Amino acid sequence: MRLKQFLLIIVTCSILLIMGCSNNGETEEGEGEFPPSMDGLIIINGIEHQIEQGGYEWERKKGLNTEIVQTDHASPNQMAEHIKSIYVNPNEKIEIKIEGNPDITVYIWNEEGRVKEIIQEENQITAPSNKGKYIYEVLAKWANGTVSYTFILEIQ
Repeated sequence: MRLKQFLLIIVTCSILLIMGCSNNGETEEGEGEFPPSMDGLIIINGIEHQIEQGGYEWERKKGLNTEIVQTDHASPNQMAEHIKSIYVNPNEKIEIKIEGNPDITVYIWNEEGRVKEIIQEENQITAPSNKGKYIYEVLAKWANGTVSYTFILEIQ
């Protein structure tokens, strides 16, 4: 009888030990999807529009090592050649939402490249007042990565 109880205790402890060492699907730093996929969108009059992800750089610690992934992606100007414009009225408010709530900087581009930084407050910008097509880059920064996003507004 004592042998059965002893074996039962050993088996139970072994099971608990194995379960305690597993992470049950949770990820620790250095594990999981890498680089992470961080979706971005803009909201205009309650309508969500996906924005195009461009180049990125991510870093993670894995034990004593650091793993870095960096892409060399097309510029917002090059990306604009295949992105559909989002039609808006002059001076409309545009809310920018990116997964993980990074710090963002917004730039406007022309055929020469980055023109200037656009003033944004609480992740909102205002559409230009003049008709035309405008290329925007949103540079999102997290503690361990940076991603560039592009969208095009066409003022009617």
